[in-house]
Amino acid sequence: MTIDAAIDALQSLLGDRITRSKSDRDLHGRSESHFPLTPPDAVAYPETTDEVSALVKICAAHGCPVIGWGAGTSLEGHGLAIRGGISVDFLRMNRVLEVSAEDMDARVQPGVTREGLNAELRATGLFFPVDPGANASLGGMAATRASGTTAVRYGTMRDNVLGLEVVLADGRVIRTGTRARKSSAGYDLTALFVGSEGTLGLVTELTLRLRGQPQATSAAVCAFETMEGAVAAVIETIQTGVPMARIEFVDAATAFAVNAYAGAGFPALPHLLVEFHGTEAGVAEQAETFGAIATDHGGRGFDWARQAEDRNRLWKMRHDAYLAILASRPGARAIVTDVCVPISRLAQAVVETQADIAASPIPGPILGHVGDGNFHAILLMDPSNLQEVEAAEALSARMAERALRLGGTVTGEHGVGMGKLGYMEAEHGGGWDVMGAIKAALDPEGIMNPGKIVRGN
Repeated sequence: MTIDAAIDALQSLLGDRITRSKSDRDLHGRSESHFPLTPPDAVAYPETTDEVSALVKICAAHGCPVIGWGAGTSLEGHGLAIRGGISVDFLRMNRVLEVSAEDMDARVQPGVTREGLNAELRATGLFFPVDPGANASLGGMAATRASGTTAVRYGTMRDNVLGLEVVLADGRVIRTGTRARKSSAGYDLTALFVGSEGTLGLVTELTLRLRGQPQATSAAVCAFETMEGAVAAVIETIQTGVPMARIEFVDAATAFAVNAYAGAGFPALPHLLVEFHGTEAGVAEQAETFGAIATDHGGRGFDWARQAEDRNRLWKMRHDAYLAILASRPGARAIVTDVCVPISRLAQAVVETQADIAASPIPGPILGHVGDGNFHAILLMDPSNLQEVEAAEALSARMAERALRLGGTVTGEHGVGMGKLGYMEAEHGGGWDVMGAIKAALDPEGIMNPGKIVRGN
């Protein structure tokens, strides 16, 4: 049983759609974060569910690892072939199969990106709301249970996936869920596979919940004298019940980096970026309420964006913040944290984290989806400087420990991958062993994305 034998068999199935070229392998061995190049032994490009099923059966027969690949934008090394094997790239499975405007749902293949789906939906008056920033594939977003800037209003992938088609580790194809909005029929297998990071099976089709385009949309950015004031405004806004579509935070270091990268003119202060969806009257009322709350906590310099192009420009700057932060220190690599805590503990978590970073030898700008208690520190380190690497790893570990101490989680949206494995027992206790038992039951040979999520696979 060898990987080479599996690749030989797969060439009979896929022809030139399986490759061992160095360029393809290196492309699928890269990560958006700090993990080293880890190329697979080969890359496969299936076009149908039947091909994925046949591919997995061949790999199972030869004990060959199988690693799903979407757009390659994950941040915890989810798609890296750390035990070798076949990277299964869903680039060619990229069709929108069906849109039901009446039922507000759609069936798509896993290689469809969120921007691609929303382009298809323009004429329907509907949109898919989950926005992690990157133009990620929907299959990858389901696998990592992604969320992003709009989760405070529309939820995460957990809330927006109605059903899946999945190829299991033995090649069986199953369907989970239905197009109904609720069900009490047995175990929730859809929820099990959403967030499983390809360790239980490969997603080959998704049924997604769609939302109606809002009648009116308004966005704004405002500066605060202190981080505490900005976070306090977030907490009061949420507790007041204002239905925010987005409420994002960037600290002064992030604002400075965005200015340098994108030619923006933000004051070097903490900022909140907000967006409201609804009717014209509703949006106006929400904006007025938020403005009063923000002013009470030191908010100033409101810059409102009501035209689509102005709003898009505002959110592009937020989504480009990671690239701007990387550009602020050329040659650096980043450990990207994503802890999430209860809203009532958010101020404490952010302030303690900022003080911890300030006392360290490395920069770590902070930003995040603070409307649901989720924030990131981008810990910039020189990968050739051992002291900086150790400092970044120690900061990341203390952020994880702090989140757990405050009743939160070590990963609000990026997932476990390789990077968060060390914290799983502390967060889940005996529940981590239950995850391992589920993995062993569905993938007894451990071929599905080994080395991720569970212990010792």
